[in-house]
Amino acid sequence: MTQTTILASVEHTAVLDSAHIGDIRGALGTIRQHDTAPRSTWKARLLTLLAVMGPGLIVMVGDNDAGGVATYAQAGQNFGTSLLWVLLLLVPVLIVNQEMVVRLGLVTGVGHARLIIERFGRFWGAFSVGDLFILNFLTIVTEFIGVGLALAHFGVSPTVCVPLAALALIAVTVTGSFRRWERFMYLLIAANFAVLPLVVMSHPSIGPVVHDTVVPGVKGGVTATALLLIIAMVGTTVAPWQLFFQQSNVIDKRLTPRWMGYERADTVIGSFVVIVGAAAIVIATAFAFNGTHLAGNFVDAGTATTGLTQQISPVAGTLFAIALLNASLIGAAAVTLSTTYAFGDVFGIKHSLHRSWRDALGFYGIYTALVLVAGGIVLIPRAPLGLMTTAVQALAGILLPSATVFLLLLCNDAEVLGPWVNKSWLNALASAIVGVLVMLSLILAAATLFPTLNILLLTIVLGVILTIALAVMGFFRLRGLSNRTAAPILLTARASWRMPALNTLSRPVWSAQRKIGMLTLRIYLVIAVGLMTVKIVQLALGG
Repeated sequence: MTQTTILASVEHTAVLDSAHIGDIRGALGTIRQHDTAPRSTWKARLLTLLAVMGPGLIVMVGDNDAGGVATYAQAGQNFGTSLLWVLLLLVPVLIVNQEMVVRLGLVTGVGHARLIIERFGRFWGAFSVGDLFILNFLTIVTEFIGVGLALAHFGVSPTVCVPLAALALIAVTVTGSFRRWERFMYLLIAANFAVLPLVVMSHPSIGPVVHDTVVPGVKGGVTATALLLIIAMVGTTVAPWQLFFQQSNVIDKRLTPRWMGYERADTVIGSFVVIVGAAAIVIATAFAFNGTHLAGNFVDAGTATTGLTQQISPVAGTLFAIALLNASLIGAAAVTLSTTYAFGDVFGIKHSLHRSWRDALGFYGIYTALVLVAGGIVLIPRAPLGLMTTAVQALAGILLPSATVFLLLLCNDAEVLGPWVNKSWLNALASAIVGVLVMLSLILAAATLFPTLNILLLTIVLGVILTIALAVMGFFRLRGLSNRTAAPILLTARASWRMPALNTLSRPVWSAQRKIGMLTLRIYLVIAVGLMTVKIVQLALGG
């Protein structure tokens, strides 16, 4: 890196909140705004990494939320360790998706929702933020369900623990200090490792664990039930809220392209931490329930806690309950903040954890309202909590295609990313990943809406269609590369380039292929959301 000043003034960039410019004050260190000193020693690089890291680690561990813990426990209890290979394959998916988000955040200084509005129009902006709000709100409800299940193990009533959890989340967020909030997140991340002793206590066999991690297979064969669980594992690990959260959180932390390498490292570290935690839950439940009457009979995370207490020891049940509680809290904190950041971006209100609650009343007010209302729903007698959980899975599956497609399009927009646009090899890899995620989301949504559907046949058909589509896209892409010329902006020094103010960018010109693709996506979203709404209403009425 050069020693030239790499921060443009806020007036010449798209940064919307002046609080997003200044010193980096992370949980583990501080970097001054105009620090251009080279990091020539390992110690200097390590100290810089410690100061920068946080957003990647938090977004990844936050994805191992209450729903994630339940899904991984189900995989272990019902299928042993045979699905560990799914987690290994998710590592590159997480890294590729979130690396693109990191570049968008550091280079543009603008949140994901704002970019979608500016580059694709207000319809898509309203669609993405509106759907994100609904999905995230339902997800926050499931996090409080997790809080209730976890603390029920200790005999604490939901009427006591849910309000206390809600107040704790609000208290650590409205302090007006990004550093204090991030340090609280680090405490929750540390508690995430409570599952590791649980693995040791379950007395795992190393051979089957290694084999099932690297060799794909399914205990009992590939069935519709197993396939849906695999899709659920993917869906709970790759969620739309992650894109919005990390892009806004790196901006709020005041990171710039100069720290790109360190934030990429943060994201990679986070992806491995989350997969290790997920694998630990799968392994612990697999060996704890193997050969018992509980094997293959998963009900929910609460019964898994009771089962571990019975099959291993009370300490094991306590550790799992702590892991579930921790997952619920960090998930609720991250998902709620993701929603609040998006609202701040769209409506232009001050939205930074650096601001006091008096200075950003709207920002903290939205956060507080989301937490209190979501927690209150859990306390409603006979509330359809199970139905809400089903709705979260289905809606996440439906929204995933649009979120990932927008991400890929934005990362190829030269007006937005300049010299930081995707390289050809990354586009090829990202396109394949997006294609698979779209296919899996379609299967999950279809299975939720039409339970009698032949899932295996649907998977085969969609797999063939996806292969053909990727081949056609690759063919046209290769043809276009021969006529491609480098834009002048690509000659600019990458470390000092940031996206100009949004109102100075030229509007993107849509090709016929893109118009058809976006029209198809719009039709899919409208039909799928409509069908899901009908299905949820039918279930709520007992149909």
